[in-house]
Amino acid sequence: MNREFTTYTLPNGIRGIHRQVKGSVAHCALVIGAGSRDERPDEYGLAHFTEHAFFKGTQRRRAWQVNCRLENLGGELNAFTTKEETTIHATTLRGDFAKAVELIADVAFHSTFPERELEREKEVIVDEINTYKDSPVDMIYDTFEDMLFEGSELGHNILGRKAALMRYDGDAIRAFTARTHTTDRMVFSSIGSFPARTAEAVAARYLAAEPASVRSFERKAPAAYRPFEKSVTKHTHQTHCIIGNRACGIGDERRLELSLLTNILGGPCANSLLNVVVRERHGLSYNIEATYTPYGDTGIAAIYFSSEHANAAQCIELIEEQLHRLRTTPLTARQLSMAKKQFIAQLAISSESNESYMLGAGKSLLVHDSVDTMEEVYARVRALTSEQLMAAAGEVFNGMSRLIYK
Repeated sequence: MNREFTTYTLPNGIRGIHRQVKGSVAHCALVIGAGSRDERPDEYGLAHFTEHAFFKGTQRRRAWQVNCRLENLGGELNAFTTKEETTIHATTLRGDFAKAVELIADVAFHSTFPERELEREKEVIVDEINTYKDSPVDMIYDTFEDMLFEGSELGHNILGRKAALMRYDGDAIRAFTARTHTTDRMVFSSIGSFPARTAEAVAARYLAAEPASVRSFERKAPAAYRPFEKSVTKHTHQTHCIIGNRACGIGDERRLELSLLTNILGGPCANSLLNVVVRERHGLSYNIEATYTPYGDTGIAAIYFSSEHANAAQCIELIEEQLHRLRTTPLTARQLSMAKKQFIAQLAISSESNESYMLGAGKSLLVHDSVDTMEEVYARVRALTSEQLMAAAGEVFNGMSRLIYK
């Protein structure tokens, strides 16, 4: 186990992880292994709605009291939903850490989901859905993923649809959380200037009273798929395009190879292959990127760009050239060394954010039941070879699917 962190398990099965650091600010989160992937067909959008509903009142607090509890102290409480997790997290001064933990426990386990508040919140989510529909960048990613995982729970949009949303009530939320928000799939993660024994004692005080529960179902493996090409007329000012494929999951050792490879291809730096070739050398696109998103047992590697309609075909041609090169030509020793140094530096800089580090540790403990030190990650990056990267490219950057909005 990572010596930077201390782990513990509460009597009800909730696991905990803490890192002691210097500073006046504390961060904590309850990471719940339940997301839109765990919804049944008649529950699409319910995981996200549940996340919103947590803030609408508890047995001891009204909605405004939930929202003001930490904000009045200069802190914040927030939450987010992904395909596989729901996370409630808080940031406070070190001295208010216990208040943050108590509030997270209150909303996670004692929310009452009052119907009047839920009806009001539905309108907020409808506005969120409309905002999403107005953004072709967001919409094309979700549509592509829906097609890539067609027939699987991973496919559908996290926000759900308006008609389904209007049907949901407090009973639907309670049934969903009883089935999916089980203590064996929860991790409480914290980071702050206090010892692990303090973090564990506070977590036990507010989280241990929840009865133990165990998930009674297993997630289904994604259905098989065939590569596809589809063009949709959206009457947008630009062409938006995604080229992508299924990739390895978060438990696969090859995920580090693919992460580095994706960073080389289209990471955030100006010297990524796609940025240099498509944007700088040819001036064809302002937005072009490559991403890799791992899930529990699968993943998605994708390239996105937007361009003038007349330039889209040339953009695709240039992208295909770079993909072919990565599949067939190993990086030189100098190219590989520079790519590793850049990637390690990016990881180091991102780990400087205590909040991000805390959230990442919580998810890692939830999924892997362990957390690697940053030095261990750096060592594995340094050990990667050009042949490994070329093999990963040959597997993922081949027979890719394509979706175009124009």
